[in-house]
Amino acid sequence: MSLKIEQYINLADDKLGAEALYATDDFFADKSRLLSRLDPVWKDDVYDDNGKWMDGWESRRKRGEGYDYCVVKLGLAGTIAGVDIDTSFFTGNYPPSASIDAIYSPEVDPTSSQEWEEILPSQSLSGNEHHISEIASEKVYTHVRLNIYPDGGVARYVFTVRQALTGMLSMNCNKLTSPP
Repeated sequence: MSLKIEQYINLADDKLGAEALYATDDFFADKSRLLSRLDPVWKDDVYDDNGKWMDGWESRRKRGEGYDYCVVKLGLAGTIAGVDIDTSFFTGNYPPSASIDAIYSPEVDPTSSQEWEEILPSQSLSGNEHHISEIASEKVYTHVRLNIYPDGGVARYVFTVRQALTGMLSMNCNKLTSPP
């Protein structure tokens, strides 16, 4: 993959104001952990009321049809260059696959009845890995929805941006270059 994710601004950074608005299930690990700018960590012998503490979002096993998803309001509206679905430390409990939908909804948080656009078709995931994908769309988005099939855990969710919009200001966020 030629995309150097670390050379872009992360629109899903909680320090930029990104917020995990809703998850269908976050029983084992809270959805807000997806947005931390810090690298995920493993903590031996740390447990909470729901089991082993994990640094990321983790849902319960599905016993029937369906899948889980998490809606994130991006810190800034922008055109998305790529995404990193990071399953670090999720080895037996990662989702086998995931897809991503996005929407532009600057005035209100979107609902499931609104028309979301798929920006990343379902892709296979493996445990304890970064899954980096380029996004081809040039559209501006305010919210993203991570769909995991059928369930599992994701450590971090990083959205890199080509251009961010802040009110009337537009920032070009192309790759950083080193001085000659």
